[in-house]
Amino acid sequence: MKIGMIGLGKMGGNMAARLLQGGQDVVGFDLFPANVELVKERGAAGAPTLDDLVAQLPAPRAVWVMVPSGAATESTVQDLASRLEPGDTIIDGGNSNYKDSQRRARELAERGIHFVDVGTSGGIWGLQEGYAMMIGGDAGAIERLRPIFETLAPAPDKGWGRMGPSGSGHYVKMVHNGIEYGMMQAYAEGFELMHAKTDLQLDMAQIAELWRHGSVVRSWLLDLTAEALKGDAEFSDLSDYVADSGEGRWTVLDTLEVGVPAPVITLAVQMRLRSQQEVSYAGKMLSAMRRAFGGHAVKKLDAPAQERTVEEIKPHQAPEAALDPNASGAAPVSVGEEARQLGETGKTRKPE
Repeated sequence: MKIGMIGLGKMGGNMAARLLQGGQDVVGFDLFPANVELVKERGAAGAPTLDDLVAQLPAPRAVWVMVPSGAATESTVQDLASRLEPGDTIIDGGNSNYKDSQRRARELAERGIHFVDVGTSGGIWGLQEGYAMMIGGDAGAIERLRPIFETLAPAPDKGWGRMGPSGSGHYVKMVHNGIEYGMMQAYAEGFELMHAKTDLQLDMAQIAELWRHGSVVRSWLLDLTAEALKGDAEFSDLSDYVADSGEGRWTVLDTLEVGVPAPVITLAVQMRLRSQQEVSYAGKMLSAMRRAFGGHAVKKLDAPAQERTVEEIKPHQAPEAALDPNASGAAPVSVGEEARQLGETGKTRKPE
């Protein structure tokens, strides 16, 4: 089967490569010509423009969109739809909000164009291991794409399926990512507790590796954790900033709309938001209240916030202004900027 692929970054490029390895034909387009050249080296046909991509595909056409969710996906779908014909299909394999997918399906249906939403999981490992695909949309349109899904999946009969009508694929992927947040937070908390138990001299890498075999908490996330711990169990070159890609927030909002409690997922999202703060205003307020009503000693920042060094202030002692985090003259490092470049929504920390 011949398919167009728009967006040839880490995910899209690897998906195009897996399709080519499986004997499918791919026409690739990307805003960065270098990405197009990479898939051409693997056997794909390149397209310098959307018009050229559409011209190279036989009717009824199928085009997979793999770009960041939000404005990028919206503009790509609209630009592409203006060039397609009734009977053609647009597949959104990104992490779009399911409500946006439902709207796009309705709008495109008025023009006779099918819209299939695919919640795609597998990350950078999907090229070798295959992708899990949660698919929403018209059953007939999905069936026509069977060769594509069978090639991308871990096995032709495993790891993919129609979840329901339009929007259902992205909805299930949203919940999938919410569960992922909760699992990751649980692992992180457990390992932090063991790491803090210094009198037992526990080996984090050894424990993670042991748990991978026969333990009820084994998982692919634990496999990745064990591998990371082998390299540097102290994560000495990492910040504790954790970005969020949006699906966790959407999951929490949906629990409120539906009225289903999800405390673990909710708290996992909240912990990510807390990690994105250099200094918590709420935490400082709590310290101020304790000093006001109980005369308790508090801690005052006396160094750049990212160094986390503090000195004690006695009750009723007038606090001095915290030092300017950039007083040393060093350029501020924005961890949030890198997150945004990856399509994540975590906000940049702003030292107080």
